Parts: sequence; C-alpha cells; structure tokens
Amino acid sequence: MTGTELLAGASPSVQALAVIGVVLLEAIALYVGYGAVEEAVGPAVLDRLAKAR
Repeated sequence: MTGTELLAGASPSVQALAVIGVVLLEAIALYVGYGAVEEAVGPAVLDRLAKAR
C-alpha cells in the first residue's frame, strides 16, 4: 500500500524506517497542499462570511 512492500527482503528496521519516511512525506504534502488551498480560498470565504452578518 505504501510502497514498502517492495522491501520484502529488507530487515524490519529498514521497513519501519521506510514507513516513517512515507508518512512524513505524506504529512508534508498535505501541509503544503492545505496551506495553498487556504491561501487561495481563505480570503474569499472570510469576505463572504463577513458580508453575511
């Protein structure tokens, strides 16, 4: 699922480090992605919410 199945012959420690690395990369990608979305859409949403009051 995470690509670590390609390390079938590797030791459990190497597999664990690979999983940690994949999770860390996913977290960074989500952080950057959500930050970009918030930067692009946030002001419009806040303006619309302010006008609704």
